[in-house]
Amino acid sequence: MSFFKRFRKKSPWILHYNAGSCNGCDIEILATLAPKYDLERFGVINTGNPKQSDIFLVTGPVTYRSRERLVKLYTQMPEPKVVIAVGSCTTTGGVFRGMYNVEDGIDQYIPVDVYVPGCASSPQLIIDGVVKALEILENKNQEIEKPFKLFGGIRQVGTKTSRRDMAKKVEPNRSDDDQS
Repeated sequence: MSFFKRFRKKSPWILHYNAGSCNGCDIEILATLAPKYDLERFGVINTGNPKQSDIFLVTGPVTYRSRERLVKLYTQMPEPKVVIAVGSCTTTGGVFRGMYNVEDGIDQYIPVDVYVPGCASSPQLIIDGVVKALEILENKNQEIEKPFKLFGGIRQVGTKTSRRDMAKKVEPNRSDDDQS
């Protein structure tokens, strides 16, 4: 498998996911793909299929509605993979932190390799983050990282459906049966 390692760095495929942002970072990501900054000069291709992606580029804070899909997309990506958190909302919750429908940063649910700061992050910072992610991707192996999984079912609170406690962090020393 080491034969393909050098090709993986030359043509990474990115899966971009908006977890509930204001679209400021998304506009900057589109600017990096435009001719002025030209992220494709590194061989990067923006794809919509998680099963063919090497880099998971996430923008926005995790909302209650987006966390299940975020974890599902992460688990569908093949190993090795790299996660980039773009913007302050993705890393800490940003201006949406503490709101009733926001779960703050994505590192509560999936492991993040590269953090790109800013609100909205500039195209230069996003390109630097992708280049750093390519270095990390080159050094990763096929070993599966411990993802954060969704546990439990949907519970009813009165007449409303509550999904708040479905996503929990997997502890390395605990099995799935021990968590409730």
